[in-house]
Amino acid sequence: MTDPLDVAGLQRRLADFAAARHWQQYHTPKNLAAALSVEASELVEIFQWLTPEESARVMADPDTAHRVTDEVADVLAYLLQLCEVLGIDPLAALDAKIDRNERRFPI
Repeated sequence: MTDPLDVAGLQRRLADFAAARHWQQYHTPKNLAAALSVEASELVEIFQWLTPEESARVMADPDTAHRVTDEVADVLAYLLQLCEVLGIDPLAALDAKIDRNERRFPI
């Protein structure tokens, strides 16, 4: 199993999974971005009608916590696959974005 903190290893594992099933043809930037949006919407759906207080306690219920965790994993999987297809280093992209935000929104 791949170290969960190794983004490149997870991307390879996802690519190997897709290749073994001949799914690469479907992993276009458009399709991956659409799938990412769908999975993010499924995550939002869990929280849709909760109060702010209820949403803060969502992980206290094991069934709901499992659903949230699965949807987070789906969102991350599609994001990592999209980054792989587009040649984006997701950690470098996030680091650069934080730098820009720190300059844009000073303390």
